[in-house]
Amino acid sequence: MRWQGQQLGVDDTAALPGMERMDGLVRSVTTPEFAGMTFHEVLCKSALNRVPGVSAMPFDWTVNPYRGCNHQCVYCFARKTHEYLDLDYGSDFDSQIVVKVNVAEVLRTELRRGSWSREPVMLGTNTDPYQRAEGRYRLMPEIIGALTENRTPFSILTKGTLLRRDLPLLSDAARQVKVSLAMSIAVFDDALQHSIEPGTPSAEARLETVRAATAAGFRVTVFLMPIMPHLTDSVAALDDALARIRAAGAARVVYGALHLRPGAKQWFLQWLEREHPHLVSSYRGLYPGVSVSAPKAYRTWLGKRMRPLLRMHRLDGWDEDDHPRGRPQPGLAARTPPASSLGPLRSTGGPASVRPRVAPASEPTLF
Repeated sequence: MRWQGQQLGVDDTAALPGMERMDGLVRSVTTPEFAGMTFHEVLCKSALNRVPGVSAMPFDWTVNPYRGCNHQCVYCFARKTHEYLDLDYGSDFDSQIVVKVNVAEVLRTELRRGSWSREPVMLGTNTDPYQRAEGRYRLMPEIIGALTENRTPFSILTKGTLLRRDLPLLSDAARQVKVSLAMSIAVFDDALQHSIEPGTPSAEARLETVRAATAAGFRVTVFLMPIMPHLTDSVAALDDALARIRAAGAARVVYGALHLRPGAKQWFLQWLEREHPHLVSSYRGLYPGVSVSAPKAYRTWLGKRMRPLLRMHRLDGWDEDDHPRGRPQPGLAARTPPASSLGPLRSTGGPASVRPRVAPASEPTLF
């Protein structure tokens, strides 16, 4: 094993741009079992991230133990966030992984504050908490433990089969708090999956994880997202995907068309030009200029294609377009409704209107 060590508060002239001097940087590590990757171990100052009120997300709080992701999904919406670290949204996002080594300790401190009202917390909305790096750092068991001890409900969305390692811990947690599990499987064709998300486990390996979680007593949601025009939206492809999801025992499916946010859009189009050049003009027509979402007409067409297939496979299906912005979706943590809609609430140890002092998601910071 080769270690690249930095000392706190000392300039490192060989460091990546933007990382020459970081008081929270403990060290940068390379190791043979993760060839081509560098882990930047940092001491974070906050663990809970507040989701901005204007966001379409149905939850208010997230925890992200990692930044960057070695799943290497070409379409990943979080790519642009790496630029806040003076890293690029392409290969750096895939290979320069920031690891918040003290995240569980900081989370415990934040959860103990009297102002924390045990609102649901979501894991896996920015980068995957069960990416390969988790096999090395084992941050999730302590995070799960911290949330469970505090009686804070939580949800996990992942592409990682490493989730199976923590199923006994999650089963124990579910006896004390509400725990929701969701598996993201966008591509069921092995060749395409290796091309567009080369660092992910195969679809079959993820389905085996769905089976294992179902056997452990969880009602697992599968996110069949993103559905990509001309690549994964044929009747044959969708029928095969839903048949395999049903056979794995999933309780429901959430589906939606590809979004191409800044950073992800450029990286995806480069991949498309290299791997499927005949589709470039079609995609530029579907996602012109700075547009992020597929046209409404395409999304409506996709819904009409999906609904009879969902009925045929006897699956509970949710189209992300079917629900108002910010409303709960299966498999994701849901924000607590306003007190006015719930009636009187019992105190949880502090005024509900006071928030823990944590970094807002709208202000991207490394620590």
